Amino acid sequence: MYYEYWGLQKPPFDNVPDPSMYVDCGTSMENAIAETLFAIEEGGECISVIVGDVGLGKTLSLRIIIDSLDQSIYKIALITNPGISFTQLMREIIGQLTGEQCNKRRKGDLLDIFNKLLFQTIDEGKRVLIFIDEANAMTPANLESLRLLTNLQHNQMNLFTIVLAGQLELAQRLEHPKHANLYQRIGTYGKIERLDSIEKLKTYVNTRLQYAGATKQIFTDNAYEYLWEHSDDGVPRLINKIAKLSLKAGETNQFDLISGEVVNQIGECFQKLTRPTTPQRQPRKKPERKMLEGKIDMPMRAPREIGERELHRDGRRVPVIPPELSGTVDTTYKKAIGENQLPPHEQVPTEELPEPPAEQSLQTEQAVEEQPAAAEQASPEEPPEPPAEQSLQTEQAVEEQPAAAEQASPEEPPEPPAEQSLQTEQAVEGKPSSSNGGTKGDIIETLKIGNQTLEITIPYHVIEHALSFSPEKQTKLAGAFAAFVLKQNDTFFSKLANDPVHIWGEIRNLVLSKFN
Repeated sequence: MYYEYWGLQKPPFDNVPDPSMYVDCGTSMENAIAETLFAIEEGGECISVIVGDVGLGKTLSLRIIIDSLDQSIYKIALITNPGISFTQLMREIIGQLTGEQCNKRRKGDLLDIFNKLLFQTIDEGKRVLIFIDEANAMTPANLESLRLLTNLQHNQMNLFTIVLAGQLELAQRLEHPKHANLYQRIGTYGKIERLDSIEKLKTYVNTRLQYAGATKQIFTDNAYEYLWEHSDDGVPRLINKIAKLSLKAGETNQFDLISGEVVNQIGECFQKLTRPTTPQRQPRKKPERKMLEGKIDMPMRAPREIGERELHRDGRRVPVIPPELSGTVDTTYKKAIGENQLPPHEQVPTEELPEPPAEQSLQTEQAVEEQPAAAEQASPEEPPEPPAEQSLQTEQAVEEQPAAAEQASPEEPPEPPAEQSLQTEQAVEGKPSSSNGGTKGDIIETLKIGNQTLEITIPYHVIEHALSFSPEKQTKLAGAFAAFVLKQNDTFFSKLANDPVHIWGEIRNLVLSKFN
């Protein structure tokens, strides 16, 4: 055997809950054991709890507690697999307490038997102890049934004690508000933690080697540092596993000592090769482009009330322009400031129009081939209907240049530039373009905000529209224009400490005063 090569009498690092190999170098484990023994022997508590992360020695603690008790005055049941139904759990408990298999299956019958067994044990001068390991595997319903079981009490004392040991999930359940009735009945609450230093790890390893019969040094000094690193900073179960395999590697290679290099190579064998998989975001698919006959009705956003705020990239929230004024204010903005300065929500999308169905596209191509002269013979007053995404631009181009529309190929209709399209729209309506910095009649005001000043240009067309509005409409228009100014001067306002809503109100009042 590998341990005999090192002069040992038994394996020193087997991961079994052997109380004879217990090393009292962990303060938290010692406290948990002492508190539980107090709850059983002196406190007379009905529930005691031990919690800790995996591999820290909870099962070993239960075995040490059981071995420390006087077996002549206690009847003990140890449940190691509590992930069963409550009736199966009660049958197992009764079977261990009585030494006979319990065949009852009804919950009421099992509770009657357990109640009689408690009073019978008290009459014998003994007490019943129930240890439940891996209690984190119990269902919430079983925990609630266990709480109700503690109601079986004598007027002057608790008839039995339940000791629950489990992982941190057990602590989370017990501390949940819905289990407050159970949590308040806990007499002691022990928490086991890792070894807190390399020195205690060294003591742990050397003490277990001495328990196994070691008479000489086996691990070099730097080996303990690698043991600490690969044991997740002092988890006893991982220490045992790596130290055991290191002893086997030393026996196989006829080493005199276990060096840090050997421990490091063994520890690296248990490096996790996989990581938790996280769902990857799938790229959003754009809708297929489709050519539809006739004009496309662009979907409108749901209307918003004035004062509703929109989140900006710098974290501020400012009022948004209400869509209900799109027929007046929005058109005025487009003419006053130019298309390139329109807010993002005002620009008309042209890139995400749907594709035409395959059959309809084929029929359109065939119609063009069969009647090549149809477009040339069409009257300039009634030009052929252009594709949906270019309907607005083509109509503007036809009004200014009817001859160009007749010469264009029906398969590839010309697309006027954005600036030309905007100027054409303004020329058709008989209003001058403002893309070169404003028109005659614009009002320029200066607004002082703290130590900063902002120059605000109120386009002539905005004022012209406002004069025909009712006072309520004028207030809405002023608020919309104020929201637009905030958006256009986003960088300027982000440097100020003032409330954007307060600034919006000052701009609105300033604009409203110019409407009167």
